Amino acid sequence: MTRLRLGVLISGRGSNLQALIEATADPTYPAEIVQVISNRPDAAGLTRAEAAGLPSLIVDHTAFPDRPAFDREMTQALEEASVELVCLAGFMRLLSDEFVDHWRDRMINIHPSLLPAFKGLEVQERVLARGARFAGCTVHYVRKEMDTGPIIAQAAVPVRADDTADSLAARILEQEHRIYPLAVRLIAEGRVSIDAGDRARIADWPTVPGVLLNPPEA
Repeated sequence: MTRLRLGVLISGRGSNLQALIEATADPTYPAEIVQVISNRPDAAGLTRAEAAGLPSLIVDHTAFPDRPAFDREMTQALEEASVELVCLAGFMRLLSDEFVDHWRDRMINIHPSLLPAFKGLEVQERVLARGARFAGCTVHYVRKEMDTGPIIAQAAVPVRADDTADSLAARILEQEHRIYPLAVRLIAEGRVSIDAGDRARIADWPTVPGVLLNPPEA
């Protein structure tokens, strides 16, 4: 079996990297991690990569004169590793248009909301402030505009009456760890395509049963 070659970009703790590490440890999983890159030398995710025996590299953004120069260095490292799909996993740097165009339809991201709602930062604080009854996470292809692009997979969780931003974020993170490996699997199996309307289509997509209500009917 030929496995899809992944490059994972991180900036922090690397919990979604760990989810991908655990998924790819299964020899039947159709993808493998061939390069981990962090823009921060102190990122805890680098320890996870080392423990898994994965090639890792620090590309410190502060060492470059501008964003395009930093992005070109990352592209060079990814291409030297023959990366086929770039996975942003808590990578906290805005990317240049040049980088996004170069990796178009070959780069995905995970965001802690049900896009297109609640783009950007401080997501769960805004979810609670608006009184949303559901929250969740989204894996999507990356486009130039932040937190946009064809949606591949989503998971929803109910917002509880006693939720704080931290408690809600923790439950969503558990689902992130489920849907990121799922989205990568779908891509690696060749089941995801982008149509003319820039929408991700998934082959053999089963119907999700049931309806969720929050609050539930009495």
